[in-house]
Amino acid sequence: MAGANSSVLNRSVLVLNRNYMALRVVTVQRAFCLLFRQLAQVISTEDGKYNAYDFESWTELSQLKREYEPEAHEWLRTVRYDIAVPRIIRLIFYDKLPRQEVKFNRRNIFARDRSSCQYCGTHFPTAELSIDHVVPRSQGGKETWENVVCCCLKCNVRKGGRTPDQASMKLITKPVRPKRSPIISLKVTTERYASWKEFIDQAYWSVELKE
Repeated sequence: MAGANSSVLNRSVLVLNRNYMALRVVTVQRAFCLLFRQLAQVISTEDGKYNAYDFESWTELSQLKREYEPEAHEWLRTVRYDIAVPRIIRLIFYDKLPRQEVKFNRRNIFARDRSSCQYCGTHFPTAELSIDHVVPRSQGGKETWENVVCCCLKCNVRKGGRTPDQASMKLITKPVRPKRSPIISLKVTTERYASWKEFIDQAYWSVELKE
């Protein structure tokens, strides 16, 4: 895919199993590798119906989309033609169920709390946020979803090694374990990934993110 924009190749694509259940998120580059190897199909919603396309048929359809609706898609440029970037692919031979547990890591904690300090409510770039233990580890606090929140540096210094009550501070939102990937929950609120919503609306469909 000569000349393809690297930022487009790193966009996100939702992966479904053979039974149309959400499994994980991969990059556009990985999605096209699966399509080219005939391990997956593009899933596109048109007129309220799901249509599946293999790599060859999606390439052909892309030529029509390029001519009649170029603004509706992002594009990968190749030597001979442009290919529309898919938002959803379906694995042809994989029917295992998605994992039910969301990974406990900084990325998902920031996404759950929407990169906002849970004490002052201000939104910050992730580089300006820290992870705070509501009940400090020095007081027996555990490394769990229910005991960690995003916290700005100023509030972190103010709270120190105390509980919110001890520091006369109040949590804006009680921390809980997410039922599905918080990053996916954020993405489906944007127009680019709106087509994912119907595949992950059920609470038991949690999505494992590609690290």
